[in-house]
Parts: sequence; C-alpha cells; structure tokens
Amino acid sequence: MKRNLFLVLTSSLILFACSNETKTEVQAEEPVETVEVVDASTYEPFGGEITADGLLTSLEMQQKYNQMEVGDSLAVTFRTNVGEVCQKKGCWMKIDLGDKDAEAFVRFKDYEFFVPKDAQGSDAILKGMAYKEETSVEELKHYAQDAGKSEEEIAAITDPKIEYTFMAEGVLLKKNSDEK
Repeated sequence: MKRNLFLVLTSSLILFACSNETKTEVQAEEPVETVEVVDASTYEPFGGEITADGLLTSLEMQQKYNQMEVGDSLAVTFRTNVGEVCQKKGCWMKIDLGDKDAEAFVRFKDYEFFVPKDAQGSDAILKGMAYKEETSVEELKHYAQDAGKSEEEIAAITDPKIEYTFMAEGVLLKKNSDEK
C-alpha cells in the first residue's frame, strides 16, 4: 500500500514538473515587444485616460489585425499616425497601420469625444477595441450610392470587403512644437 502511494505521488510529481517545463517553454517563445518611452506632456488627451502599458507600434497592430478572424475583437493600446479626419466635426479618423496599403477606421466610444479636424498627419496613441469586420456587397453598394458613384462603379462591386475598425476609448495626439 505504501509502495503504491509512493508510486502515485512520484508519478504525479514527474507529470507536474513536465507540465511546468512545457509552460515555461511556451512563455519563452512569445515575442518580447519593445516599448518606446512616451512623454505624456507632449500629447493632448481626448476621451479616457491612456497609459503606455503594452504600447504597440502601428506595424505590430497590423500584425494583430492580420491574425484576427472576422468578428474577433482585441483590447489594445498602440501608437500610429493619423491619416484622415472627419471634416464635419472630427467624429472619425483613419489611421496608418505601418504599411502604405493598411489602415483602420476609428470611431470614438459613445461619441463622447472628437478629435480636431486638423489632426491629419499627427502622431497618435489610441486605446480601445480593435475589430476585424466584413462589409457586405449590399452595404458597399449602398455606401457607393451615397457617395455619388456611377452605376458602373456600383455594379463593379462584387466582393465583400474585410475591414479593420477601432472603437477608441481614448486618444492622445502629439502637440505641435509651438504649443509646448
């Protein structure tokens, strides 16, 4: 009886030790992200509070989007450049994802805040939820109609579009050097 108990305990310890080694190996293989130190005093805040914890680059954010499936979401904070801003009131923006052909469409949580209409080209830090969505052919055709596209352009829309979107809880925009 004591011998059986000893064998069970020994086997359990060996299995436990092996499972811990496996976890350690998996954790060691995860990429280490470099975080650039950010001087918060050089940024103007919009929306909720943002810290630099886990700050990703725009290229790292693009890699995250590429790994997502349609319908997935991811809470993240990253640094990027503002590409385009809504010129009516600053209620949305398009941001760079580190590749000339990759961008994300950003809205602001519950429309609680907007960004300046002249923010295009600004360095930005965003905190919120990233989404990968599929826009249907019907919806794309509707947007094309709203945009005044020709019947030929609308008829040419035959495939749904995979889009990267972002719901920002907070945004930091780099201040102009003369505002410091």
